[in-house]
Amino acid sequence: MAGPVSVKADVEILALVADYFKVLSEVSRLQILSCLKAGAMNVTELTEVTGLGQANLSKHLKVLTQAGILTRQTQGVSAYYSIADPTILKVCDTVCDRISQRLQRQAEVVNLLDVFSPQ
Repeated sequence: MAGPVSVKADVEILALVADYFKVLSEVSRLQILSCLKAGAMNVTELTEVTGLGQANLSKHLKVLTQAGILTRQTQGVSAYYSIADPTILKVCDTVCDRISQRLQRQAEVVNLLDVFSPQ
């Protein structure tokens, strides 16, 4: 049986994991990640593609960078952002696949209910 120190350490680790997922729980941040799948982009490009205001976009880029999800590289007068660890895309793909499967099952159930609809 794990002692109190081990359980406390587990809770601390889980808190770090929860904080990481909190960063990903914002739609705009997921939108930014989706845009950066194709490669690095600067703020102007991301503003155009996402439709987010520059101040709002900059706030989200800062959070994603501080979390280690994005990297920032200065080139001339522009800062380019890119995905620091492609594993994050695998996590997002896994979640999207799971949601897709669930929605397909729900659609199948709805189709079964159509049997009782008047023709």
